[in-house]
Amino acid sequence: MADTQQADAKAERRAARLARQISSFSQAHGGAEGQVAYIGERGARIVLVGEDGTWGDLFATSYELAEKAVEKSGITVHEAFDGELAAKVRTGPYEWTRMAGIQLGGPSNT
Repeated sequence: MADTQQADAKAERRAARLARQISSFSQAHGGAEGQVAYIGERGARIVLVGEDGTWGDLFATSYELAEKAVEKSGITVHEAFDGELAAKVRTGPYEWTRMAGIQLGGPSNT
């Protein structure tokens, strides 16, 4: 029983820490929206898009933890990263070279 309570308390602290990070991102970028993507046994990726077009992501050790964190943060969460949410992302030279650097003659990843 005590182990279960400790595990629950630890999960709450993790969710609260992620929620603070999400809220901090949101405040720094005039608001934010997000999407939670299940990435298998490793957990979930929380992709954030600020109102100014800046984007970032966080990692949670489980999908449930990620859902709890975005709920605590109060941001709008989308089911998929497409359409309206994807259109808000603004990318710069760094992202373009990282996304297609090898194909377009940019720096290699080695």
